[in-house]
Amino acid sequence: MKPRYLPLVLGVAALGVIAFVMWRAGVLSGAAPASQQVGVENPAQPRPVGYVGSRACANCHEKESVAWRDSQHALAMQAPTEQSVLGDFNDASFEHYGVTSTFFRRDGRFIVRTDGPDGKLADFEVQHTFGVYPLQQYLLDIGGGRLQALSVAWDSRPRADGGQRWFHLYPDQRIDHADELHWTKRQQNWNYMCADCHATDLQKNYDAATNTFATRWAEPTVGCEACHGPGSMHIAWAEAAANGATAAQSNGLTVHFSERRAAGWKINPATGNATRSRARDADTEIDVCAQCHSRRGQFSNGYHAGEKLEDHYIPALITPGLYYPDGQQRDEVYNWGSFLSSRMYSKGVTCGDCHEPHGGKLRADGNAVCAQCHLASKFDTAAHHFHEAGTPGAQCSACHMPTTTYMVVDPRHDHSFRIPRPDLSETLGVPNACNKCHEDRTPAWSVAELKKRYPHPKTGFQDFATAFASADRGEPDATIALAQLVSNQDGSAIARASALERLGQLGGDNATLSAEAGLRDRSPLVRHAAVGVYDIVPPEQRGPIVPLLRDPVRDVRIRAARTLAPVPAAALGPTEAEAYSKAAAEYVAAERFNADRPENRTNLGTYYAERGQFADAETELRAAIALDPMFVPAWANLADVMRMQGREADTESALREGIAISPRDATLHHALGLSLVRQKKNDEALTELKRATELAPGNARFAYVYGVAKAELAGSAAGKH
Repeated sequence: MKPRYLPLVLGVAALGVIAFVMWRAGVLSGAAPASQQVGVENPAQPRPVGYVGSRACANCHEKESVAWRDSQHALAMQAPTEQSVLGDFNDASFEHYGVTSTFFRRDGRFIVRTDGPDGKLADFEVQHTFGVYPLQQYLLDIGGGRLQALSVAWDSRPRADGGQRWFHLYPDQRIDHADELHWTKRQQNWNYMCADCHATDLQKNYDAATNTFATRWAEPTVGCEACHGPGSMHIAWAEAAANGATAAQSNGLTVHFSERRAAGWKINPATGNATRSRARDADTEIDVCAQCHSRRGQFSNGYHAGEKLEDHYIPALITPGLYYPDGQQRDEVYNWGSFLSSRMYSKGVTCGDCHEPHGGKLRADGNAVCAQCHLASKFDTAAHHFHEAGTPGAQCSACHMPTTTYMVVDPRHDHSFRIPRPDLSETLGVPNACNKCHEDRTPAWSVAELKKRYPHPKTGFQDFATAFASADRGEPDATIALAQLVSNQDGSAIARASALERLGQLGGDNATLSAEAGLRDRSPLVRHAAVGVYDIVPPEQRGPIVPLLRDPVRDVRIRAARTLAPVPAAALGPTEAEAYSKAAAEYVAAERFNADRPENRTNLGTYYAERGQFADAETELRAAIALDPMFVPAWANLADVMRMQGREADTESALREGIAISPRDATLHHALGLSLVRQKKNDEALTELKRATELAPGNARFAYVYGVAKAELAGSAAGKH
């Protein structure tokens, strides 16, 4: 289930209000009718060059193909048939907060009668099934090429487990047609939110001029080529070899999974743990999985397996809202980020060590999958886990991979493989595996029980919890601990990058010194975060990031271009100005890729404003408002662009227009108050500044500004406030 706003991906916009850019969170879904050729293979439009479809692979790879056919990858998105549709469409009905949805058949088609974009009941034909277990959603067309994921889903678990029923993904919320979480709104839009991970070689094809989609794919599911890359050259290679030609050195695929080739694990009897026979020298396999099994923002079509992940996506870091400060999953983060923070990853483990990639199942059942590397006689015993064999508590995953349930019925394992830390539950309020099972006990009880068995318990690989929690509370002293985390090359790259991101929010010498070192880090995650720290320093001091305009990773280049936006070209010099021009073009293209989102149009508007291109800035911000008049950052930034041009009356007008649409937004009232101060309309200004503090009583800045204004503008308004 999607939160109402998610962290920004591209651009640290700084004109009054930051635009929130949606992180890709790939499970909610959406699709449209073949008659409109939306997301459908069109015979008049040939497939993208190089893609041949999974059927072509089966001729030579029968074993792998058979395993794949029954996998959730193969069933990720299907045409609606009697076999693929799992839900009850026999005139079944489901009521949620006064809206009754009905599921039935008409002329062999599957129909849903539910509240549409205008709130009125209407009939919508199911275009595709979406997912298969433990729930299945249905993709409906609302026009304009938009495929939307219905929020009433089918629980496909057995009846004995509570399944075989219709349920709402937001069971405790009244979601009407005006709510951004309604199935017809952009938060449930398949083309942006979900399609890239449920189809092979997806091309979003959004047309900003008409505000429509013409989304296409090579294969309407997660096929062989989603992980192995386009196969036409591979087939040509195989056919040439079969005809007696000398085999080429390359097999024609865009990716070669070499991480586990000629590598094995040998268990040390003394420690009970395994060591890899050779160090992992690449992340190719992990990156291929991460294209979908990560929380990330997409900024480009055309990812081919084997390419650098950050050339097409911006991965989320360990940030509040997505993770707890100790790195445990909180929101839907899809495994990759958690895994990168683990000791398992640092020792060379890959996804394929535990998961058979074609069928998607574990390589062994239960604890046996862990026993591949961890001696069962030492760890799969009551002496280690102190639970009776065969009980849930005796499972390795219960303690080291606890689950969090998403989408009401879907429990997912945390892949940070951590040691349970109930002591952190006492000090930081984070969850722990012990009390997830022993709900009737306190964390203090769990701490005591662990100490009985482990008098000197290990603290685990993730050592950043206290520093992150302190930083998230805004404590300036956290900068020392964060800087130490950044400099620790033995720590995970994602933890060091996350520490840098927090340093950028706190500021100070520790932040800039750590960032300067981070610019040279081998990890693009760290370099990206290091560039972001420079947003807090004056433009004339951002010179150290100029070399990153030529970074080998596109994500880092566009981050550098965005941060250097306020720096005049004359200050860069001709060579650097050319590099900036190229990287800036990549940044603009990345934002335009998501021009269907008001967040990205707002990002572009603030970028153009910082470049002094005010007409372009206003065009983009008004486009954002046209997409969603309730997107407050667009109004606030539009007003700020007008302020920068000395158009104070227009500033006031824009803010009042935004307030008319979102009357309870404190940011707009605060900005209006400041505009009125500049216009010397003191009485009105104090009214608006006071209103902002009432709407956001926890905002210290609003309270401070109101207090100062009340003191300085005393006189005409003193007796009224």
